[in-house]
Amino acid sequence: MVETVKWTILTCDKWQLYIAKTTKGLCYVGSPGQSYAELENWVQKRFPQAILLEDEVALHPYVDELHEYFAGTRRTFSLPIDVHGTAFQLAIWEALNQIPYGKTSSYSDIAKIIQKPTAVRAVGTAIGANPVLITVPCHRVIGKNGSMTGYRGGMKMKQFLLQLEARNNQGGDIST
Repeated sequence: MVETVKWTILTCDKWQLYIAKTTKGLCYVGSPGQSYAELENWVQKRFPQAILLEDEVALHPYVDELHEYFAGTRRTFSLPIDVHGTAFQLAIWEALNQIPYGKTSSYSDIAKIIQKPTAVRAVGTAIGANPVLITVPCHRVIGKNGSMTGYRGGMKMKQFLLQLEARNNQGGDIST
């Protein structure tokens, strides 16, 4: 059976992001400024036999949750996701979901959570491969010294997301 990956564009304030889903759940949240060709290439690598179909209606519930997040009225996501990776990547992405809204963790914190404290660089690589930005909150990972570190969505977006969460978090601070 051929898989259909449905996609739409999420427009939020200053960004347009491609988002995509399979029958199992959200599988992709792209980076600001990304082209359709990048989405197409990503789908081809992960779902080689898939048909890519624009379907705003099918993605409406996901768009709604992301808009609620950007409006500051949603702190967690309730709809299913469909992510594929190595066992190590899946463990990292699950650990990211344990970082509370408005808080941050370091790469070494994540390595400790998965009980691989020396795998800090591999943790960074796995975080960079997270296919569902925002919903799996890789933006909440910062350097051990508190510095802003790389983000697939770009540093402006990472800073925006951290500031958004800080404003909406009780007490207003982002802390580790």
